[in-house]
Amino acid sequence: MAAIREGAVKLKGNPVSLMGPALAVGDAAPDFSVQGADLSAVNLAASAGKTRIIAAVPSLDTPVCQTEAKRFAEEIGKLDNVEMLCISMDLPFAQKRWCGSEGVENISTLSDHADASFGEAYGVLMADGPLRRLHARAVFVVGADDKIKHVEYVGDIAQEPDYDAALSAAKS
Repeated sequence: MAAIREGAVKLKGNPVSLMGPALAVGDAAPDFSVQGADLSAVNLAASAGKTRIIAAVPSLDTPVCQTEAKRFAEEIGKLDNVEMLCISMDLPFAQKRWCGSEGVENISTLSDHADASFGEAYGVLMADGPLRRLHARAVFVVGADDKIKHVEYVGDIAQEPDYDAALSAAKS
């Protein structure tokens, strides 16, 4: 079982503990195995050679997560050799439906529901609180060399991330 970081973030002002390590800039990006829309296994190597913006979100069925995914989808089209991965515990079917209904095509929505390998490896799996076992909101930028270039564990899960900081790291 992964280490628990007590009160690592908040949900509407209430402390929430996270399972897994607190990653930092310069760390090697941990591998993971999640499911794509077609139920295939997807890992970090699937996007090797590109810079990746990885957004961990609680659920695409929430307004803040929708706003975040749409904003990154809009911005990603302006960047060369950058891929956007939006990872949640939502089932692949729900993610596919959401992308279709919202017209979002240029990001990969991926599901960690099967074994939470991404959530534990990236330290975003909520260990307690009303959203227990969902992901806390976080953004990671992983370079083509698989080193972490940017990390933001959003202080309050109900808030949006710092888009500019993540996009700036992806461009550099």
